[in-house]
Amino acid sequence: MWRIRTAVILCVWCCSVQVSCQVAVLRVSGGGAAGAQKAYCLVFNSSWTPLPESLSDAVPYNLVNLTSSDLCSARELPPLDLRNKAVVVMRGNCSFSAKALNAQSLGAKAILIASTKDISTPSANSTEYGKVNISLALIRYKDVLDAQETLGNNISVRLYAPPEPVFDASIVVLLLIGVLTVALGGYWSGAEERNKMSSEAYLGEGGQRAESGDVFLYSPAKVVVFVILMCLMLVLLYFFYAYLVYVIIAIFCLASAVALYSCLDVLVRRLPCGRCSFTCRGKECSVISLLLAAFCVAVAVIWVIYRNEDRWIWTLQDLLGIAFCLNFMKTISVSNFKICVILLSLLLLYDVFFVFITPFFTPNGESIMVQVALGPETTGEKSDGNMVDIPVEPTGHSEKLPVVMRVPRFFSPTQGLCGLQFSILGYGDIIVPGLLVAYCHRFDVWTNSPKRIYFLSCTIAYLVGMIVTFTVMIVSKMGQPALLYLVPFTLLTSAVVAWRRKQMRQFWAGTTYEVLDSTREPLLPVFKDGEPEYSNGGRKC
Repeated sequence: MWRIRTAVILCVWCCSVQVSCQVAVLRVSGGGAAGAQKAYCLVFNSSWTPLPESLSDAVPYNLVNLTSSDLCSARELPPLDLRNKAVVVMRGNCSFSAKALNAQSLGAKAILIASTKDISTPSANSTEYGKVNISLALIRYKDVLDAQETLGNNISVRLYAPPEPVFDASIVVLLLIGVLTVALGGYWSGAEERNKMSSEAYLGEGGQRAESGDVFLYSPAKVVVFVILMCLMLVLLYFFYAYLVYVIIAIFCLASAVALYSCLDVLVRRLPCGRCSFTCRGKECSVISLLLAAFCVAVAVIWVIYRNEDRWIWTLQDLLGIAFCLNFMKTISVSNFKICVILLSLLLLYDVFFVFITPFFTPNGESIMVQVALGPETTGEKSDGNMVDIPVEPTGHSEKLPVVMRVPRFFSPTQGLCGLQFSILGYGDIIVPGLLVAYCHRFDVWTNSPKRIYFLSCTIAYLVGMIVTFTVMIVSKMGQPALLYLVPFTLLTSAVVAWRRKQMRQFWAGTTYEVLDSTREPLLPVFKDGEPEYSNGGRKC
């Protein structure tokens, strides 16, 4: 009972505890219509005078428009009464603290700095923060013009910064997407293996596997070369992102259409209707398969056309991403646990290096992985609670690589006002552990494991690893390389299950397992006349 109470308390804490954010709201009122109000996005730094957290606590100030000046020198201004008022000036060549001190000397209570460029968290030397006693924030210049046009010149403003909740429901959605995709992909791979083993064509003479459309990873050298190529591709994307992003978009469009067809075709084949077919150039084509292909191509094309419509296109990208990951796990087969260990370990090092180490070498201190995954100009998703960057045009979009699952944050108080903010999960965080889950299910099929023990335990380990990943992300308020947690959880869990079941040699060698004891049989039987044949009377190892 105490565990239930502890879990409930933890959930309530996550949903209720909030953290301060560096984005704020400017509530403008007055002007053209009685009681007219409008809200705009601000970016501020809490190291300066902090802003109130709610609108009711915000003090109203009359706004003085001085966008004809940058307030780098108070002497340039005509005699003005700025006492107990807010002032908006243009972003110039002098520092933010210099502008704030000039406005403070004139009696102003708040200063808004209008920018025609992207607005970032304003910063200064630590010694300058204590000198400024008025509120300071950045605003888009186009928003200043819009407020003046909509509400007139005689307007009042209130500045406040609603806190962001620590926990957002988008994390739960991503968790479900990741776990369900890995579970379905692993199950599908095992089901395909079972279908092959039941077919006479599965094994040829000498017990060798027959040719199929699957791709097998069986050589450590090829795995190493594959990871090296991934590193080179990531570096090339970092330096030539503006050109290569369109190549990746085109490849994803084609691959996701094929993957979606592969996934839906499994379901369509179970339908009792739609068996009509026709012959084209000597090949028989099913009408329903043709319609399904047209549908999948149309979905991929729609995504390409509207890929930058963030408000709704994320649903389509996630759908195509799920299909892509499922088809990848079904098509790519890892031959044994040794290859799994090599592949996952190298990709773990790859992930950690490009997330944690590369910021020491990049000019802006940003990791190469984040820059490439989110795009060099994508900002709303990069916030770690300390620095944010808001595009000057809310409707402006930069091209992003389709390599992540994206779910908009549901409970962000500034969602939409300062641009959409997303929680993200990379395809690699699904596919890489998913290959191990798929191998575990195939091994269950080979050994006829009761209750699919390897598959279930590895899937549960993936779930626990994801929960740990999101927990660390919430506590640290920073994005995490998920493989740092997923790889140890899944590899160790699978190894422990194999060791406890005394099947480690078989599990390690997989389909290449060679029997050293004449009293034991190979992992895979040799089929004869459609039936499995064993040399010692039919007992499996």
